[in-house]
Amino acid sequence: MRLQPLPYRSLQVGLGGEAVERYVDDWVTRLTEVTEQAHAIRARLSAGDEAGAAELLPRERPYPLAAPLAGRTAATI
Repeated sequence: MRLQPLPYRSLQVGLGGEAVERYVDDWVTRLTEVTEQAHAIRARLSAGDEAGAAELLPRERPYPLAAPLAGRTAATI
């Protein structure tokens, strides 16, 4: 929320070729306007209400990575 490093690492995957077309045409099912939500989060942070700001964030969850794939990629589950 405060643009600080997260306490965990993330993976960013680039797409190319057919995957890009499928992502744009098939896999994206909805876009949501979140400008007002971002303004509300910032307002709560400015007021010192970090817990209230956190409640407005979307829930994040780890990607369910199958154990065999995690082993091949040295990922932790």
